[in-house]
Amino acid sequence: MNGLGWAELAGLWGHFMLLSVLAVGGAITTAPDMQRYLVGQHGWMTDAQFTAGVAIAQAAPGPNILFVAVMGWHVAGVAGVLATMAGILGPSSLLAFAVGRYGRRRADAIGLRAFTAGFAPLTLGLLLSTGWVLTAPVRAEWAAVLLVLGTVVMSVRTRVSPMWLIAAGAVVGALAL
Repeated sequence: MNGLGWAELAGLWGHFMLLSVLAVGGAITTAPDMQRYLVGQHGWMTDAQFTAGVAIAQAAPGPNILFVAVMGWHVAGVAGVLATMAGILGPSSLLAFAVGRYGRRRADAIGLRAFTAGFAPLTLGLLLSTGWVLTAPVRAEWAAVLLVLGTVVMSVRTRVSPMWLIAAGAVVGALAL
């Protein structure tokens, strides 16, 4: 089990179950707490390993939740993948199913519409905190900070596809090597 005992795996699974319920806007919005738990609290990864794991998984084809599997793999191999993925997918899937059924029956209820509208600023805040955590390894580099700020401005003010912004970031990163 890559050095983790059953108690640590159960803790990993439980923590990712909690994050599953808090993952408003997708699992990526909980990356700051994943970083706190995996890097800061347990020391199972470094900041650079965490950021690289997220970047690799986000660049790979497929669902963006793959970064959770990468974190689990790094921490405990196959057992870690099973613990993190079961934890992050289980509760949120059950909750989405139940809320979806409820929402279809009460789509016009003002309380439900207000509740749904309230999630937009929450999701934005969670995404901003994720961006802050993921830029930690390069925040000392002024060019990286400018690239991040430029990406945010372009995303907010234009309809440029995020894929072009990612490609530009990859070119800048490659040239900086």
